[in-house]
Amino acid sequence: MNFLQKLQTSISQSESILFVGLDPNPEMMSADYQSEDVISDLQQWLEFIIRETSDFVCAYKPTLGFYEALGVRGLELLQKVLATIPSHIPIILDAKHSDLNTSTVFARTVFTEWNVDAITLSPYTGQDHVAPFLVYPDKAVFILCCTSNLGAASLQQYPSNDAPLYLQVVKESKNWGTPEQLALEVGTTNPEVMALIRSIAPERMIMARSIWAEGSNFHQILEAGLNAEDDGLLIPVPQDMLSQPNLRESIQALCAEINLAKTKIVRDASSCDVWVPDVSVVNQHSQQDLILQLYDIGCIMFGNFVQASGATFPYYIDLRKIISNPQVFHLVLMAYEEILNSLSFDRLAGIPYGSLPTATGLSLRLHCPMIYPRKEVKAHGTRRLIEGNFDAGETVVVVDDILITGKSVMEGAEKLQSAGLNVRDIVVLIDHEQGVKARLLDNGYQAHSVFTLGEITETLYRVGRINQEQFLAFQMEFGGEKSE
Repeated sequence: MNFLQKLQTSISQSESILFVGLDPNPEMMSADYQSEDVISDLQQWLEFIIRETSDFVCAYKPTLGFYEALGVRGLELLQKVLATIPSHIPIILDAKHSDLNTSTVFARTVFTEWNVDAITLSPYTGQDHVAPFLVYPDKAVFILCCTSNLGAASLQQYPSNDAPLYLQVVKESKNWGTPEQLALEVGTTNPEVMALIRSIAPERMIMARSIWAEGSNFHQILEAGLNAEDDGLLIPVPQDMLSQPNLRESIQALCAEINLAKTKIVRDASSCDVWVPDVSVVNQHSQQDLILQLYDIGCIMFGNFVQASGATFPYYIDLRKIISNPQVFHLVLMAYEEILNSLSFDRLAGIPYGSLPTATGLSLRLHCPMIYPRKEVKAHGTRRLIEGNFDAGETVVVVDDILITGKSVMEGAEKLQSAGLNVRDIVVLIDHEQGVKARLLDNGYQAHSVFTLGEITETLYRVGRINQEQFLAFQMEFGGEKSE
């Protein structure tokens, strides 16, 4: 069971999206715990919090800095607190780790020795820092993308309110890990900030912070942070509640209040003022996350671009960038695999040169032998038309990146057939539409695509990645044909 599955199970069992910060802060400790041994008092208080809240929360979040501040005994206290937490409830270690040099050893310590389920990380040392934590497939990281403290505004809002740095952090960090392994930490009192982040990352788990601060509107932030499935958001228990003697009753009441608020949001979503269009995912494409990531890394661009044919299109597709982004490449292979699992074939064939990396990745993923037709026949050596081993009569599925006219993929298929192979199916990432699939069918090939250009533009427009002018330009040029 990976972190997200464990978290979702905990949410379901507790019927709660609340998490508790287990921070040994003497200033917040209940007055009932007063002796000469502060560490012992803190341990008893934290164990009391766990006992009283375990039925009504979905996760615990100890802050490493509080324990480190107490010295060696503080780290020993952390071990005892971690051991007290019920095993079915996920533990998110709030470390804000940011040191690249210690990332590998620290990841091993927290995940294998301390056995926590997730950790918070600072994003500013980039993917190299995050990668050592992602080699543990059942664990997860929360990337800090936004904080609520006023002193950070000049950095987080740079260079402008329209394109703030914190949104760039969200866009970039999505390329580092899958939704199962990489989530976001958002500290804000502003529902518009939460809504913007949710619009860019509709598929990510968000751990909210600072929502109980004075002047904050809890209901609006809850509304903006929940995803289309009424999910994807973790809410903190207010710190001052943890010092109350009737903690169990208080947190049970808070849990019920949040669940009631969630129900009202779902019922009134169509008339909600805060749930901005970017966040709405009505008719969401099953591969929306992949579409957004392809756009974010520059594989899909909008403007006036001259194509190889000399025509000018209002967009440009450059899928070669995928191989330099392992996370996106992984999602692409998964999308192809979903289609390929429904087909029957003996070998995979990639079309040079663009789809060869994809075909290679799929060959490894599916444990299926791969071949490919040469773009040009060698004038030396074996002079082979088809590279790789095969037997005449075998069935080959052809993998390509994009269908525009279908010319190159049909030429490749004809070369395969000339060698005695059978080709029935062609699988691509993007279908340009414009009748290409019908043209292939007329030539005996059944084409399958992960998505069409129409679906891409509709998705990007719906979530706010492209504006109305860009969307209409595409519709005017290619809007005559509906997605198949």
